[in-house]
Amino acid sequence: MDNCLFCKIVEGSIPSNKVFEDDSFLVFHDIEPAAPTHVLIIPKKHIASMNDVQSEDFAMIGELHRVAQDVAVKLGVASTGYRLINNCGPDSGQAVAHIHYHLLGGTKLGALVQNSQSHA
Repeated sequence: MDNCLFCKIVEGSIPSNKVFEDDSFLVFHDIEPAAPTHVLIIPKKHIASMNDVQSEDFAMIGELHRVAQDVAVKLGVASTGYRLINNCGPDSGQAVAHIHYHLLGGTKLGALVQNSQSHA
């Protein structure tokens, strides 16, 4: 996608602080971290959101979770805990229309949503 921020990062026209890269995925530090460890895990294939994942993409989504496990180990948060978040659509706060997961850790994380008592 010509106007996709993450596609431009994948192609290298916008720099990123890479943590991991292979033929299918790129992991890089978020420029506005919400936790001491905050990276974005993206497939190199452009898919706008989870709603746009097709049946042929499900294996890749599974592999993305393996990448998340490996990155959590590499960044030292696997043993203490981390959060893996995928925002889908405007009400969730998805700011870039390219499927991505946030991996956050390095501290005790708060509630998933404001005013939540069940996840505090």
